[in-house]
Amino acid sequence: MKKKMRLKEKYENKIVEKLLKEFKINNKMAVPKVEKVIVNMGVGDAIKDKGIMEQARKDIAAITGQLPTTRAAKVSVASFSVREGMPVGLKVTLRGDRMYTFLDKLFSVVLPRLRDFRGVSIKSFDKNGNYSLGIEESTVFPEVDLSKTKPRGLEVTIVTSTDDNKIAKALLSYLGMPFEKEISDDNS
Repeated sequence: MKKKMRLKEKYENKIVEKLLKEFKINNKMAVPKVEKVIVNMGVGDAIKDKGIMEQARKDIAAITGQLPTTRAAKVSVASFSVREGMPVGLKVTLRGDRMYTFLDKLFSVVLPRLRDFRGVSIKSFDKNGNYSLGIEESTVFPEVDLSKTKPRGLEVTIVTSTDDNKIAKALLSYLGMPFEKEISDDNS
Protein backbone atom coordinates (compact mmCIF):
# COMPACT_ATOMS: atom_id res chain seq x y z
CA MET A 1 0.00 0.00 0.00
CA LYS A 2 1.30 3.44 -0.93
CA LYS A 3 2.15 5.78 1.93
CA LYS A 4 -0.10 8.88 2.06
CA MET A 5 1.40 12.33 2.20
CA ARG A 6 1.06 14.18 5.51
CA LEU A 7 -0.55 17.28 4.01
CA LYS A 8 -2.87 15.27 1.76
CA GLU A 9 -4.04 13.24 4.73
CA LYS A 10 -4.62 16.44 6.74
CA TYR A 11 -6.71 17.84 3.87
CA GLU A 12 -8.82 14.70 3.48
CA ASN A 13 -9.38 14.02 7.20
CA LYS A 14 -9.68 17.49 8.76
CA ILE A 15 -9.77 20.37 6.30
CA VAL A 16 -12.63 19.06 4.13
CA GLU A 17 -14.89 18.86 7.20
CA LYS A 18 -13.91 22.37 8.36
CA LEU A 19 -14.62 23.87 4.94
CA LEU A 20 -17.96 22.01 4.67
CA LYS A 21 -19.12 23.53 7.98
CA GLU A 22 -17.56 26.99 7.65
CA PHE A 23 -18.85 27.76 4.16
CA LYS A 24 -22.04 25.64 4.35
CA ILE A 25 -21.11 23.45 1.39
CA ASN A 26 -23.59 20.58 0.91
CA ASN A 27 -21.57 18.21 -1.26
CA LYS A 28 -18.14 16.86 -0.28
CA MET A 29 -17.11 16.88 -3.95
CA ALA A 30 -17.73 20.66 -4.10
CA VAL A 31 -15.17 21.40 -1.38
CA PRO A 32 -12.33 23.50 -2.83
CA LYS A 33 -8.93 21.92 -3.21
CA VAL A 34 -5.49 22.71 -4.55
CA GLU A 35 -5.48 21.52 -8.16
CA LYS A 36 -1.85 22.17 -9.07
CA VAL A 37 1.26 24.11 -8.17
CA ILE A 38 3.33 25.80 -10.88
CA VAL A 39 6.98 26.68 -10.22
CA ASN A 40 8.73 29.08 -12.63
CA MET A 41 12.35 30.21 -12.74
CA GLY A 42 13.77 32.84 -15.07
CA VAL A 43 17.15 32.01 -16.63
CA GLY A 44 17.63 34.86 -19.08
CA ASP A 45 21.37 35.02 -18.28
CA ALA A 46 21.73 31.48 -19.67
CA ILE A 47 22.04 33.07 -23.13
CA LYS A 48 25.68 33.84 -22.37
CA ASP A 49 26.54 30.60 -20.56
CA LYS A 50 24.85 27.24 -21.25
CA GLY A 51 26.12 25.88 -17.91
CA ILE A 52 23.78 28.27 -16.08
CA MET A 53 20.73 26.68 -17.73
CA GLU A 54 21.89 23.16 -16.84
CA GLN A 55 22.58 24.10 -13.20
CA ALA A 56 19.20 25.89 -12.92
CA ARG A 57 17.52 22.79 -14.41
CA LYS A 58 19.21 20.59 -11.77
CA ASP A 59 18.24 22.99 -8.97
CA ILE A 60 14.56 23.20 -9.92
CA ALA A 61 14.42 19.41 -10.40
CA ALA A 62 15.89 18.93 -6.91
CA ILE A 63 13.45 21.45 -5.40
CA THR A 64 10.31 20.00 -7.02
CA GLY A 65 11.21 16.36 -7.62
CA GLN A 66 10.29 16.70 -11.30
CA LEU A 67 12.22 17.70 -14.43
CA PRO A 68 11.31 21.20 -15.72
CA THR A 69 10.30 22.19 -19.22
CA THR A 70 12.18 24.98 -20.98
CA ARG A 71 10.21 28.13 -21.74
CA ALA A 72 11.13 30.12 -24.83
CA ALA A 73 10.90 33.89 -25.33
CA LYS A 74 7.67 34.85 -27.10
CA VAL A 75 8.97 38.16 -28.41
CA SER A 76 12.37 39.63 -29.28
CA VAL A 77 13.76 42.35 -27.00
CA ALA A 78 16.89 43.92 -28.46
CA SER A 79 17.87 45.79 -25.27
CA PHE A 80 18.11 42.45 -23.41
CA SER A 81 19.74 40.60 -26.34
CA VAL A 82 16.78 38.21 -26.41
CA ARG A 83 15.37 36.86 -29.64
CA GLU A 84 12.08 35.09 -30.11
CA GLY A 85 12.44 31.37 -29.40
CA MET A 86 15.49 31.63 -27.11
CA PRO A 87 15.25 29.69 -23.82
CA VAL A 88 14.58 32.17 -21.00
CA GLY A 89 12.85 30.16 -18.29
CA LEU A 90 12.04 26.83 -16.68
CA LYS A 91 8.61 25.63 -15.57
CA VAL A 92 7.31 22.70 -13.54
CA THR A 93 3.64 21.85 -12.95
CA LEU A 94 3.10 19.68 -9.87
CA ARG A 95 -0.03 17.64 -9.17
CA GLY A 96 -0.99 14.86 -6.77
CA ASP A 97 1.53 13.56 -4.24
CA ARG A 98 4.45 15.67 -5.54
CA MET A 99 2.29 18.78 -5.17
CA TYR A 100 1.40 17.97 -1.55
CA THR A 101 5.03 17.12 -0.72
CA PHE A 102 6.22 20.41 -2.24
CA LEU A 103 3.55 22.46 -0.40
CA ASP A 104 4.37 20.75 2.91
CA LYS A 105 8.06 21.60 2.46
CA LEU A 106 7.27 25.15 1.33
CA PHE A 107 4.98 25.93 4.29
CA SER A 108 6.93 24.21 7.07
CA VAL A 109 10.60 24.48 6.02
CA VAL A 110 11.25 27.06 3.29
CA LEU A 111 9.09 30.06 4.21
CA PRO A 112 10.20 30.11 7.89
CA ARG A 113 13.84 30.16 6.65
CA LEU A 114 13.33 33.47 4.82
CA ARG A 115 15.05 36.45 6.41
CA ASP A 116 12.73 38.74 8.42
CA PHE A 117 9.75 36.54 7.51
CA ARG A 118 6.49 37.74 9.04
CA GLY A 119 4.09 35.83 6.81
CA VAL A 120 3.08 35.90 3.16
CA SER A 121 0.94 38.74 1.81
CA ILE A 122 -2.82 38.32 1.76
CA LYS A 123 -2.94 40.56 -1.34
CA SER A 124 -1.31 38.02 -3.68
CA PHE A 125 -4.55 36.29 -4.71
CA ASP A 126 -5.78 36.82 -8.25
CA LYS A 127 -9.49 37.18 -9.12
CA ASN A 128 -9.78 33.39 -9.62
CA GLY A 129 -8.73 32.25 -6.13
CA ASN A 130 -5.15 31.40 -7.13
CA TYR A 131 -2.15 32.51 -5.07
CA SER A 132 1.25 33.61 -6.43
CA LEU A 133 4.38 33.91 -4.34
CA GLY A 134 7.84 35.10 -5.31
CA ILE A 135 10.94 33.73 -3.61
CA GLU A 136 14.04 35.86 -4.13
CA GLU A 137 16.61 33.12 -3.62
CA SER A 138 16.17 29.45 -4.46
CA THR A 139 18.96 28.73 -1.96
CA VAL A 140 16.41 28.75 0.90
CA PHE A 141 15.38 25.30 -0.30
CA PRO A 142 17.46 22.67 1.53
CA GLU A 143 18.12 20.73 -1.71
CA VAL A 144 20.03 23.58 -3.37
CA ASP A 145 23.79 23.56 -2.80
CA LEU A 146 24.95 27.19 -2.61
CA SER A 147 28.53 26.21 -3.47
CA LYS A 148 27.44 24.86 -6.89
CA THR A 149 24.95 27.53 -7.94
CA LYS A 150 24.25 31.23 -7.72
CA PRO A 151 21.11 32.47 -5.98
CA ARG A 152 18.21 32.67 -8.41
CA GLY A 153 14.61 33.75 -7.84
CA LEU A 154 11.56 31.65 -8.52
CA GLU A 155 7.82 32.07 -8.58
CA VAL A 156 5.25 29.66 -7.13
CA THR A 157 1.59 29.75 -8.17
CA ILE A 158 -0.93 27.69 -6.22
CA VAL A 159 -4.04 27.00 -8.32
CA THR A 160 -7.23 26.26 -6.35
CA SER A 161 -10.58 24.97 -7.55
CA THR A 162 -12.51 27.98 -6.19
CA ASP A 163 -13.08 31.46 -7.58
CA ASP A 164 -13.73 32.90 -4.11
CA ASN A 165 -10.60 34.40 -2.54
CA LYS A 166 -12.06 34.13 0.99
CA ILE A 167 -12.52 30.37 0.60
CA ALA A 168 -9.12 30.00 -1.10
CA LYS A 169 -7.46 31.86 1.80
CA ALA A 170 -9.19 29.61 4.32
CA LEU A 171 -8.10 26.50 2.40
CA LEU A 172 -4.45 27.61 2.25
CA SER A 173 -4.51 28.71 5.90
CA TYR A 174 -5.79 25.31 7.01
CA LEU A 175 -3.09 23.64 4.91
CA GLY A 176 -0.50 25.64 6.86
CA MET A 177 0.35 28.64 4.68
CA PRO A 178 1.71 31.29 7.06
CA PHE A 179 -0.21 34.46 6.13
CA GLU A 180 0.84 37.79 7.61
CA LYS A 181 -1.19 39.01 10.56
CA GLU A 182 -3.87 41.49 9.60
CA ILE A 183 -3.42 44.83 11.35
CA SER A 184 -6.66 46.24 12.67
CA ASP A 185 -7.45 49.96 12.51
CA ASP A 186 -8.66 50.33 16.13
CA ASN A 187 -6.40 53.30 16.94
CA SER A 188 -7.77 55.70 14.30
